[in-house]
Amino acid sequence: MAEISSELIYEILKSIRSDVAHIDQKTDELKAEMQALRGHMISLQQDVHNIYGILARHDSRLERIERRLELNETV
Repeated sequence: MAEISSELIYEILKSIRSDVAHIDQKTDELKAEMQALRGHMISLQQDVHNIYGILARHDSRLERIERRLELNETV
């Protein structure tokens, strides 16, 4: 059986440190991607909200036009 020396342990610890640093780097990249996705989602939500506002204004304008032209259906 091979003898375990402090040099062997040191080499293993260096490789573990390297792996952990690599994982940290990848985690930071994933965080940046998630933040970008979050920003895009917020932009999409704002766009949808603006579209609903525009549709509501068009709906009220159409109702006014129908009233003015007496095109309302009375039930």
